[in-house]
Amino acid sequence: MKKTEKNVRASRSSITRRGLMLGVAQAGIIGVLAMRMRKMQLEQADDYRLLAEGNSVKIRLIPPARGLIYDRNGVLLAGNEQNYRVTITREDAGDVDTVLADLRRLLPVSDDAAADVMTEIRRQPPHAPVTVADRLSWEEFSRVAVNAPALPGVSPEVGLSRNYPHGIDFAHVLGYVGPVSDYDLSQIENPDPLLRIPKFQIGKTGVEAKMEEVLRGRSGQRRVEVNSAGREMRELGRKEGEPGVNLQLTLDTRLQNFAHERLKGESAAAVVMDVTNGDILAITSVPSFDPNLFVRGISSADYRGLMEDDHRPLADKSVQGLYPPGSTYKIVTALAALEAGVIGPEDTVRCPGYIEVGGRRFHCWKHSGHGRVNVIQSLEQSCDVFYYEVAQRVGIDKISEMAKRMGVGVRHDLPMSAVAEGVAPTKAWKQERYGKDWRIGDTINSSIGQGYVLASPLQLAVMVSRLASGKAVTPRLIRSMDGVEVPVPAPEPLGLQEAWLDHVRKGMIAVVNGAHGTAGKAKIVLSEWKMAGKTGTSQVRNISAAERARGVISNSQLPWERRDHALFVCFAPADNPKYAVSLIVEHGSGGSTTAAPIARDILLFALNDGLPPLEAYPSSQRKAVQSRFDALDLVDPDTVGTGAKSRA
Repeated sequence: MKKTEKNVRASRSSITRRGLMLGVAQAGIIGVLAMRMRKMQLEQADDYRLLAEGNSVKIRLIPPARGLIYDRNGVLLAGNEQNYRVTITREDAGDVDTVLADLRRLLPVSDDAAADVMTEIRRQPPHAPVTVADRLSWEEFSRVAVNAPALPGVSPEVGLSRNYPHGIDFAHVLGYVGPVSDYDLSQIENPDPLLRIPKFQIGKTGVEAKMEEVLRGRSGQRRVEVNSAGREMRELGRKEGEPGVNLQLTLDTRLQNFAHERLKGESAAAVVMDVTNGDILAITSVPSFDPNLFVRGISSADYRGLMEDDHRPLADKSVQGLYPPGSTYKIVTALAALEAGVIGPEDTVRCPGYIEVGGRRFHCWKHSGHGRVNVIQSLEQSCDVFYYEVAQRVGIDKISEMAKRMGVGVRHDLPMSAVAEGVAPTKAWKQERYGKDWRIGDTINSSIGQGYVLASPLQLAVMVSRLASGKAVTPRLIRSMDGVEVPVPAPEPLGLQEAWLDHVRKGMIAVVNGAHGTAGKAKIVLSEWKMAGKTGTSQVRNISAAERARGVISNSQLPWERRDHALFVCFAPADNPKYAVSLIVEHGSGGSTTAAPIARDILLFALNDGLPPLEAYPSSQRKAVQSRFDALDLVDPDTVGTGAKSRA
């Protein structure tokens, strides 16, 4: 009896515990359901109301602000401006033809533009918006916005578009942006979803292209309510993206502008470098073009005009252009001969006006010859025969090795388009390139920067900077990123004896300041800014023996495209080098007459940090210099930040 009562009590206790556990579980489930119902009814009520009303929620990408580009002094070179545009989305528009026709009653959309829009709509996925018109005025934009409820799938939007306030001055360096093309997408393994936004702009050339990933930034998102007719009703949420990185270049706006203006009218290029750290202060190619035309959509007529211009405005001659460096290359040959020990600083070579090798006569530019000249005199007077002779002693391979040590025949790593490598030829190079043996005549031609030798103005600027500093300085274009300085490693010594470098420097000083210097008319008379330089004139045509016999035709009598190129390289101050300049004028005839005066003006502007004082010029030239400066359209130093110009 007692056992039975005990079992009953135990059974009742067990049932009570099970009931309690079941009750707790039921309460928990009811609590979860209640919380879920509360969230659905209160927190997510709007979303479910949208579904009940036939509306939907869509995610739209927000393009980030593209990073800005500044010069070394904080002057804006590439910025963003507000852009009013109108897009249409096929899946929301329904009858696209009707909607587009209605839209054209509000906006001036041409037949060709409308046809392009329809082509793009058919090409893009149904959910992708397609730009119908951009860069609208506020009146046009407002007209569409007011009528948006009657235009399903049409969205008036405010975005950003690239703007280059200094236009042609920086076109080749900065490049430009443009809409993403199918080709662009094909070159990227996993394209950023941003790139599929219609007419989203990416860098096409120059710094804009080379630094695209850091300039682009990261997209944001916005949640929008879209009704059954495809119209956006309201914005439900927004997450801003990350703007692109701001870049500061090493360039100086005023110096760049001056160099560009000074070269105007020529087909030319110039580079200015700081010899102490490799900073590029100016790098210009003329003629140029307005990059804003490409951003906004260049017309066929404008593009055809650029393509048909024989001065090639679209080509960046400063880094892409490869030219025979002419006598500027004698710097390399002289250093190679001194290092190899085939000639000493005071050793001389007799120049009778030519030498004969293998039954062929190689002429000096001076028909009567220079007599006996040493290294300094050979540079001062630019004697060709001296270099014909020493090049045979040293050999082409050692000359090529010296050229590369000095920066010629080397592709320098700059964020610019199509930076060329150049050619510092060797015996193996010719065999590999042409399947032919190297000849002694090839060495003779190469010794004076002709034949197979090719260099860009950038490489020649590096060559002179290394000679002036005695160190292996490398060119630099990016100074900082988002305010963080890009570190510059201390340049290593060139490994050449200072005596050899100094001897070549003295030869360059004599070129400008010596009694027989080839660039005497480009002298700087202020002693604290004394300039060292080297002229160069490179032939673009062969002169036959028959022509030499009857008299070589002067450049002035030849068509422009058959005239010699004019080159000049220089640095200053001669006794404490700070800046180096290299300059080429295509078909400019003579380095001493055409290139040297321009390079001197640019170098003086850099030294003076502004328009050069007339006291720096010989008195006989000051009136002409002043007249030349008066004709330049220079950036106003007081308004340089705005890109404004005024006569100076």
